[in-house]
Amino acid sequence: MTVLTPLKPADVATRLKDRTAVLVDIREPDEFAREHVPGAIHAPLSRFEQAQTTLPDGRQIIYTCRTGNRTGMNCVKLAASVPGEAFVLEGGLDAWKAAGLATRTDRSQPIELMRQVQMTAGGLILLGAALGLLVHPGFWGLSAFVGAGLFFAGATGFCGMARLLAVMPWNRAAYGASAKAA
Repeated sequence: MTVLTPLKPADVATRLKDRTAVLVDIREPDEFAREHVPGAIHAPLSRFEQAQTTLPDGRQIIYTCRTGNRTGMNCVKLAASVPGEAFVLEGGLDAWKAAGLATRTDRSQPIELMRQVQMTAGGLILLGAALGLLVHPGFWGLSAFVGAGLFFAGATGFCGMARLLAVMPWNRAAYGASAKAA
């Protein structure tokens, strides 16, 4: 089985500084637009097959995501796209920041879409529970509806709330800009 060799953030920073490696960020466009390691190449996992990850100059490729979970779950696919040894930033962007290394942050970009879904769903469930307790028990149906939607999203991979939030005005610019940059 092919694996990715983990590298500590300081080791990755040294390789990037020495220009012996490039960092490939596999997070989605909204995540990358909000914050990333300066100089990282964006190759979202959802469109990874179309991305070119072989470098003609022979530099090493180091993959990263936010925590290392996505790279770990997709290590076979990622490693198979690289001739020779493949690497991963151990702990992802979170470990990079914890090591005190710089990131490029654009606070004008909306927060990540999945965090928006979590906040919206959580808010609606709390609202339904509070209104059900304080106004009328029928409002608990709102909590049940959102809970059913979350279960359906987990079971099928289709999240209607994410699709709805993605077309909101505050998200349209982020998706359009990051799609052009990728």
